[in-house]
Amino acid sequence: MAELLAPAGNPEKLIWATVYGADAVYFGVDRFSLRSFAGNFTVDDASKGLEYLHKKGKKGYVTLNIYPYSDEYMDLIKTAHELEDCKADAFIVSDIGVINELKKAGIKTDIHISTQANTVSYQAVNAYFEMGAKRVNLARELSFDKIVEITDKKDRRAEVEVFIHGAVCFSFSGRCAISDWLTGRKANRGECTHPCRWNYAVVEEKRPGVFMNVGEDERGTYLFNPKELALFEYMNALAKAGVSSFKIEGRMKSIHYIASTVSLYKRILNGENIPAYEVFKLLNRIKNRGYSTGFMKGNVTPDDYQLEGDGSNSEADFVANITDEKKDGAFVVEVRNRLFAGETLEVLEPSGKTGEIKMPEILHFTDGTSDHIAHHSKKILLKGDFAPYTIFRRIEK
Repeated sequence: MAELLAPAGNPEKLIWATVYGADAVYFGVDRFSLRSFAGNFTVDDASKGLEYLHKKGKKGYVTLNIYPYSDEYMDLIKTAHELEDCKADAFIVSDIGVINELKKAGIKTDIHISTQANTVSYQAVNAYFEMGAKRVNLARELSFDKIVEITDKKDRRAEVEVFIHGAVCFSFSGRCAISDWLTGRKANRGECTHPCRWNYAVVEEKRPGVFMNVGEDERGTYLFNPKELALFEYMNALAKAGVSSFKIEGRMKSIHYIASTVSLYKRILNGENIPAYEVFKLLNRIKNRGYSTGFMKGNVTPDDYQLEGDGSNSEADFVANITDEKKDGAFVVEVRNRLFAGETLEVLEPSGKTGEIKMPEILHFTDGTSDHIAHHSKKILLKGDFAPYTIFRRIEK
């Protein structure tokens, strides 16, 4: 069966991704990851995370996918040696210089090629394999037919990975210069400020200061504003075609996002036939910018790709979760948002199963006090038959 690969922006998210069904987790370390603003891991964090994953029978891949300058290679290779000692299952890299230097340094850890390498052909997959890479993540601009062509003609020993869910960069596979131009923060150095999600207006050369909206609504036109990828309808066909791993984007996303996407896609990968309307219902529980199948059908139109609006939406708030602690015969519940006594919340279990729960009329806290409302970071006691890490969320009416 194909692998489900989930993101983790910090050690806590690594645990959540694992509990909710990921077969492998990818995460970055300080300095050498393309998500500098994620929590990221120290080498010590990585060691503990990898140990946890391996005890659960899962794998951990570390991103070294920054494009390093010449004077950064020594530290990068030093970090790679430390991570290899921690038994990292693979390094995700973008730059061919990094591949070469890892090999010269005697690093034996598997190499996976990042989507940042813009791989769009079986010839490129084979070339990376000959360089020593085990797996290649294909560019998100490929159609379904192009992916099938690659899996059919590539070296059979080379693995192929594709993104199935998450944010999509406006620029070709994320090689974006807009962030650098507007804010001085380089996307390929892990500092992207996502200016493609800002709203823009046009100024005519001879009328400075006159801002003209070009489009869809009164707030401006969202020329660079991509919807989010959701390829659940293609998973079975892609797996049958030979895709080895399905990757979820989102190292900077929330625990709620990770739990929701991982559990849903795991159900689909396991062969559960979930109607499309039910999939969208569940996906709309998390913050999103609208969903698209991207380039799967070939050429795209603005309706397929661009969001007409200025932000993300969500139909649910992550309110609380069951912890793995117990006290006085009850589960300890960590409150993430305001929780009210007597309210009815939706339940999301690690298996992906959903249901409802009515909160007690009085909330009892772990410190012995009680109230009708619990605020963020408070812990309450709840009796019942729950799986640890079960989520309670409030559905917006």
